[in-house]
Amino acid sequence: MTGEKNLEKLLKTLKPEHIQGEYVFCVVQDLKNLNLNDIVMTFREREATTIIVKKQLADFLKLEYSFIASWITLTVHSSLDAVGLTAAFSQALSIE
Repeated sequence: MTGEKNLEKLLKTLKPEHIQGEYVFCVVQDLKNLNLNDIVMTFREREATTIIVKKQLADFLKLEYSFIASWITLTVHSSLDAVGLTAAFSQALSIE
């Protein structure tokens, strides 16, 4: 199943869902001492690996972080090359 590319359709069908909890980005040198089931996302760069985990776990493991984030999923099947969805959602969040 291919993802939707039409921005208008994406915006009409998305259903934002706030995932409860506080999440942090942590830089680690390796994943040996971590339970992969506790990691929300991992991305490897040349210098290190960055993981996203719950703040509570990062505190327990004494991992450093500088930003505490919330998590919102849009529950829409968008194509990876769809243009404008992130910008439109970011703009909606910035309106008071």
